[in-house]
Amino acid sequence: MRIIMGVLAWAAVTFSHGQSYPTKPVRIVLPFGPGGIADITTRTIAPEMSKGLGQQVVVENMPGAGGIRASETVARADPDGHTILLLTNGNAVSQALFKSLPYDPVNDFAMISTVAYFSMVIVTGEKGPKTLQEAIAQAKANPGKMNIGTITPGGTQHLAGELFRSTSGIDALVVPHKTTGEVIVAARNGNVDLAVDFIAPLLATIKSGALRPLAVTAGKRQPQLPDVPTVIEAGVAGYDVASWNALAAPAKTPRTVVDRLRAELIKAIASPDVQKRFAELGVDARTSTPEQLREFFVSESQRWSRVVESAKIPKQ
Repeated sequence: MRIIMGVLAWAAVTFSHGQSYPTKPVRIVLPFGPGGIADITTRTIAPEMSKGLGQQVVVENMPGAGGIRASETVARADPDGHTILLLTNGNAVSQALFKSLPYDPVNDFAMISTVAYFSMVIVTGEKGPKTLQEAIAQAKANPGKMNIGTITPGGTQHLAGELFRSTSGIDALVVPHKTTGEVIVAARNGNVDLAVDFIAPLLATIKSGALRPLAVTAGKRQPQLPDVPTVIEAGVAGYDVASWNALAAPAKTPRTVVDRLRAELIKAIASPDVQKRFAELGVDARTSTPEQLREFFVSESQRWSRVVESAKIPKQ
């Protein structure tokens, strides 16, 4: 009788999670401030997910501390699917950048799905090299003289610059700046020879002619810059870098809840309004299974750890 009652109780909980979830607003915690590409992307899908879930999806910005605060908040939240994390490649690299973390980046989360990928672009000023091949040739002819501008030490753009430096075999200095605006000014003025950042914030300056795009970092050409080759097409084999984000819930969140969130995410991304906005932003929407996301996260963590080690970036 005790066993039967236990099975019935388990079934009731499972049914409750699968059928009545959510019972209150769902909070997506972001490890960034408002206005960035990840924030805009999340706020684009949130209203559509709200429609499907029947509860408001609230986006909460929680920047600072390399994403640790936001990640810990979700890792310690009740595993009921009402608090989820916008997971990014910043989470994947955190183990390499920090001596210790108050959570396990993999095992303290129930992976849901990837959301989107964002290519970066390598640019130069009007007086800079005409092609990426020319830039690499100049760097090799003048070892140690080339500067590559990026933002945020240990961030995606910085590590993309470091990986380009090592993969292309050039002796160059990667120089992090505080903001994208500073990078744009440095590239326009020739204070840095190349710069690496996301396409969206650079697009207006590129279209004005003040910055020349040399290559996009992702493995395929991007619709906003269809005539700009990939870094691989420009001759640097094996270089394929895109930032990404995903959704994750606290560990032990029921699989029925995870599957519901993933299903509503897929429906949200397929909506015409989201598709239109993503196209404007140059966002490559791509979903995954929880298992695929976990495998991808581990591989990204290993990949960027090697980059951090090669660049000799000290742990914080």
